[in-house]
Formats: sequence, C-alpha cells, structure tokens
Amino acid sequence: MIYSELIAATANTVTTVSWSPKTAIVMIICNIVMFAVGKFVIQKPNVGPAPNTFLGMSLAALIGTACLGHIVGAGVILGLANVGTL
Repeated sequence: MIYSELIAATANTVTTVSWSPKTAIVMIICNIVMFAVGKFVIQKPNVGPAPNTFLGMSLAALIGTACLGHIVGAGVILGLANVGTL
C-alpha cells in the first residue's frame, strides 16, 4: 500500500521538455565538449576505419564521442528541465 502511494506521488513530478532552440544549443555544446574531451583523452584516436575523418580522429572515435556527447546532453537537458532553468 505504501509503495503505490510513493509511486503515485513521484509519477506527478516528472518534467519533460519539448524541443526548442535552447535544448538544441545545450545538446550542441555538450557534443562540442565531448569532442574536445575525446580528442585529448583517446590514446590512439586515429586508429580504425576511415582515419582522419574529423578533428584527426577515426570514424570509430568520432562515433564514440558523438554517442557520449548525446548521452551527456540528454542528462544535462533533463537536469536543467528538472531545476526549471530550461
């Protein structure tokens, strides 16, 4: 009984964000930051298929940093929406 009341209380506090230019800017900034982090952190960024694709990174490193950028961006967007900033 207590669990159903807890779930009902938390279900009403979920904040979702619709797309806007602000959310796009946050996602772009997160991806740029992750490209910079990937450029300096990946030990062999030019190894793999299609070397020197973008920023001196291979295609695999580029896709990996873009995936990480989107994951971080989604978290930042949800966090900013929860705080009420976005």
